[in-house]
Amino acid sequence: MPLTLRQFVTATRESWARSATVEVPLARLAAPARLGGRRIAFLVYRGNPQCGGQGVYTRHLTRELVRLGHQVEVFSGPPWPQLDQGVGFTPVPGLDLYRDPDPFRWPARREFRSLADLGEFLLMLSGGFGEPWAFARRAHALLRDRRGDFDVIHDNQCLGTGVASLVREGWPLLATLHHPITVDRAIALEHATTRAQRFSTRRWYGFLRMQVRTLRRLPAVLTVSHNSRADIHAQMGVALERLTVVPVGVEHDVFRPYDDVEKRPGRLMVTTSSDVAMKGLVPLLEAVAKLRAERDVELVVIGRPRPQGRVATTIERLGLGDIVTTVSGVSDEELARLYGEAEVAIVPSLYEGFSLPAIEAMSCALPVVATTGGALPEVVGPHGECGLLVEPNNPDALAAAIRTLLDDATLRARLGAHGRARVMQRFTWEVTARGTAACYDAVLAGRELPASVDFT
Repeated sequence: MPLTLRQFVTATRESWARSATVEVPLARLAAPARLGGRRIAFLVYRGNPQCGGQGVYTRHLTRELVRLGHQVEVFSGPPWPQLDQGVGFTPVPGLDLYRDPDPFRWPARREFRSLADLGEFLLMLSGGFGEPWAFARRAHALLRDRRGDFDVIHDNQCLGTGVASLVREGWPLLATLHHPITVDRAIALEHATTRAQRFSTRRWYGFLRMQVRTLRRLPAVLTVSHNSRADIHAQMGVALERLTVVPVGVEHDVFRPYDDVEKRPGRLMVTTSSDVAMKGLVPLLEAVAKLRAERDVELVVIGRPRPQGRVATTIERLGLGDIVTTVSGVSDEELARLYGEAEVAIVPSLYEGFSLPAIEAMSCALPVVATTGGALPEVVGPHGECGLLVEPNNPDALAAAIRTLLDDATLRARLGAHGRARVMQRFTWEVTARGTAACYDAVLAGRELPASVDFT
């Protein structure tokens, strides 16, 4: 329901009061590089791990790069990143227009400090998403006079025009694009039911034009799966010789089986960072409704569905409120223990460029039901090895695969053990860091990137 004028004024004043109490965290120095190490400026426009894969990638990759002897300074906007000891930090303050509890807020006049702030706000008013554009301008201004402090810039999926400006000014730069956002836009448009929804979806994803232009100007782009590499080339026009694959990892010492955690019979678990059609939660809920008619099951959703959003309304429509629990804000160990209590993890996404939830579950020796969307077969492995694969957006197929695993404890144990072994061989953050460092070396030496970097 739209706010009345009185409600809007009240909410805006409350937002202004919250803004007056917001503290920008202090910058901190990075541990110096060891002999032969690189000095890296790492850019991420939204760095908190609770906001999705970009924040998880930032925290764990930068920690491992420091362990390898590199110097890393993270430049991040709010919500602020969680960083480990030795990783430097420079805050890049912004308007944080989508913060909880007042997303799409109107900032107070005193909050506008630059043209980037004004431009970001105007883009929001027009229905667009201006964070990547605004962050890139702010980061460009901060780096302009620090050319002697860094050997290379690593841009974590910002891809704003300010990033292209850094390349034009002679900075060696590597960008990570986790998957082509063109797929997100296409799936969102497929699920739009009205002309107004289709218009607003196209407007929101207007930043894609900027990102595509920037990508095509960059000398080196890293992505996380061969599926994403092929799709970025086909859909965004990036030459294959400028694309390489370095898979992401999981903190395997935290995401592991815990001896003191007991399984909860019939418990299922799904992890998602956003309430969007692409994550496939609605078909999963429909599958759970089918299973409930024949057995006792419960579903734990790691994430925070939007009030009155598609997930919340589906839970209400199917009468699943008593067996679906949503959890957010948990630590990595708490998340791993929740995996340990489940009998099956589900990754129901219509498309994934990789899948951190899949390898987190596998690292905990939990069998996975995943779709064949995007890179999921590449991550999970062949059907029947570490998990069961089904076609996307098919509640009947999801229900059948989950039923198969719930009925067969021996199969669950075998798939879980194989999943843990697959993670230890292929998907650790040390492997990710070594592969990324090899890409830095190629960029700085002017060499062509390898098709992929694999240290297994």
